[in-house]
Amino acid sequence: MKYGRFEDLPVWQAAIELAVRVYDLTRDRFFNQPGDLHSQLRRASLSVSNNIAEGFERGSTAELLAFLYIARGSCGETRSMLLFTERSPEATHLKSEISNLKSLAESCSKQIRGWADSLQNSDIKG
Repeated sequence: MKYGRFEDLPVWQAAIELAVRVYDLTRDRFFNQPGDLHSQLRRASLSVSNNIAEGFERGSTAELLAFLYIARGSCGETRSMLLFTERSPEATHLKSEISNLKSLAESCSKQIRGWADSLQNSDIKG
């Protein structure tokens, strides 16, 4: 299937859902502590959909691939911070939502990897 807009991509839709849900999570009192976990987690999660969009709007397959790998890295960064949060005794009331978000981030990562693999193995060189 060929997509004309990044907004129609299932992986972008999953990634934007990840960011929305991370923003909701970080409104919790746990994230009012000193430090930048709150803002870093938000930035990393939003970076996933933003890099998918930017790569899609670029003019070449090579640029798209570069941005897809950045997006995938942001999925990992998001998961890492969620794992950190999950281990904090003060965040036990967030465990269920954190588990769901880790799964969503992992799903995004797998989708991005699959797309990148198919682009690398295709005859499309534009």
